[in-house]
Amino acid sequence: MNKKLILIIVPAAVIIAVAVVFYMNRGGSVVIQQPQVSALSADAKKMEEGGDLVSARAAYQKLINDYSNSREVMDWQKRFEDLNIRLLFSPVITSKSIEYEIKPGDSLDKIAREYKTTVELIMKSNNLSSENIFPGKKIKVWTAPFSIVVDKSQNTLILKSNEEVIKTYIVATGLNNSTPVGTFKIIEKIVNPPWYKPGGGMIPAGNPQNILGARWLGLDKEGYGIHGTTDPQSLGKQATAGCVRMLNAEVEQLYSIVPKGTEVTIVD
Repeated sequence: MNKKLILIIVPAAVIIAVAVVFYMNRGGSVVIQQPQVSALSADAKKMEEGGDLVSARAAYQKLINDYSNSREVMDWQKRFEDLNIRLLFSPVITSKSIEYEIKPGDSLDKIAREYKTTVELIMKSNNLSSENIFPGKKIKVWTAPFSIVVDKSQNTLILKSNEEVIKTYIVATGLNNSTPVGTFKIIEKIVNPPWYKPGGGMIPAGNPQNILGARWLGLDKEGYGIHGTTDPQSLGKQATAGCVRMLNAEVEQLYSIVPKGTEVTIVD
């Protein structure tokens, strides 16, 4: 009886092994790869925890590209995007930034305008507590342009730089699909904006009735913009009068990154 069992199992095992090799050679992914995937994922986490942000980011990018069908891919994507922000706000020079030596007559505003970035991003990237700078000091300056894509079908806002995804945010868009579709530009930036109610009346910043939250990024389509919220439960839904609504902490982050003139594309 044992001999018969062996005769049945061995050919089956051979068939399975041949099928796995064939499938992998065709670019497929199978469960047998999981131990390798887990080891690579653990290595990426060690790099991240050890402070080697550049290597960790590259490791997560490779995992996302090579094992897109893995059950861990969403976690890798989140870690990858979190590392993008950490690198953006760190002094580490990347392919999208330069080391700039401050010259006589420079100011952070002048440098920001020259490289189409923001004073806030320069300060965060260099751990500066004030805008006072001195000739000869070297600072990190981000040089790659940013862009924004708002996907109404997913209620997401995607921050990009040179078409590479930097960060994905969950947002609220217009009720009954009222957020306009098209390509616009940010032309106005306001910290703690007042809200002018339709039909008249101004609600000051900080008032619970002020629906704009902590920041306003106005578009070149009158009346529309990206802003914070007093109703975080609405995020991920069609809930606004047409604007794009974000969590306050996240709109503050976005505000510090993107300069006036940033292109915003809104799609269905």
